[in-house]
Amino acid sequence: MPHPFHVTARCTETRARTGRLTLVHGTVDTPVFMPVGTLGTVKALAPEDLAAAGAQIILGNTYHLYLRPGCDVIERFSGLHRFMNWDGPILTDSGGFQVFSLAKLTRITEEGASFQSHIDGSRHLLTPEKSIEIQITLDSDILMCLDHCIAYPAERQAAREALEITTRWAERCRNTWQERSREKNALFGIVQGGMYPDLRQASAEALAAMEFSGYALGGLSVGEPKELMYDVAEASLPLLPDDRPKYIMGVGTPENLVELTARGADMFDCVMPTRNARNGQLFTRRGTLNIANSRHRTDTAPPDPECRCYTCRNYSRAYLRHLYQSREILAYRLNTLHNIHYYIELMAQMRSAIRKGRFEAFRQDFYRARMPAEEA
Repeated sequence: MPHPFHVTARCTETRARTGRLTLVHGTVDTPVFMPVGTLGTVKALAPEDLAAAGAQIILGNTYHLYLRPGCDVIERFSGLHRFMNWDGPILTDSGGFQVFSLAKLTRITEEGASFQSHIDGSRHLLTPEKSIEIQITLDSDILMCLDHCIAYPAERQAAREALEITTRWAERCRNTWQERSREKNALFGIVQGGMYPDLRQASAEALAAMEFSGYALGGLSVGEPKELMYDVAEASLPLLPDDRPKYIMGVGTPENLVELTARGADMFDCVMPTRNARNGQLFTRRGTLNIANSRHRTDTAPPDPECRCYTCRNYSRAYLRHLYQSREILAYRLNTLHNIHYYIELMAQMRSAIRKGRFEAFRQDFYRARMPAEEA
């Protein structure tokens, strides 16, 4: 199988593990957090900023890039890498979640997802084959199968129908990938099934039989209680092939990353570090810090005295608060630099702890440092 994934270390007390995933544009060490670059950019940052922060792989979005600027533009650059000047690996999602969450007048049929663009109202049909074709044009290192996303909570019958169509679409995606990409790029299948353990098992078993390069758990972090998300992940992750990377989509908080790594997840993405940065929330070892809080008005300390990011090495909480209160563009950049660095450093610390056989001690230290928690 192409795109080998090798497990390099395991925790003896949890399911946490480290691994190495070889892709066309580079090698990724796991567990890994992937910054989200929806429109071909991680908001407020340049690719050089991401590289300096230690980002190994980033995300692009099939739905958004297909609608704007369009595949004809990106094709002129032989893919998204040259278009956005990022030479590392890129994962693109299938577009299924955006059709579910953003598009108007969506209709799901066996053929695919028919939808109206949220930009200009134009009609489109996203089939499994077309989703893969778009991602091949983007030259993604990791392509995702088109899946049928459903809301939470979902009735059992709706969850069953969604996983069944997702499974059939996955086979069509795989066929197109083999024919068009010749397996040069990796392809991940997406497990669905709502919050029903037996449906998740059926989905995982069906996808595992298709021999994908890796596997993702979709339909989590969609409004369900945190403990339910953990329970579903704990039951589902062991069902996936051990020699493939396991990706939990759209997750999440620093606590989520620690807990799901402990349950055996290898890959994560989330808009939280960038979106929260633009809303004035910074992640630190002691918890979250709201930079708009009046207590920071005269504070000469950096956001996190233990952090070595560009923001913490050069700027005070007082200055960051001033920028944010003034709605200066620099506020979003400096806050985002810090949050992305925090997330990437958190993953590096977990990889180191797993290799040293002290992941469980790391997890306890992680929570101990957050007590008492910083401001909400």
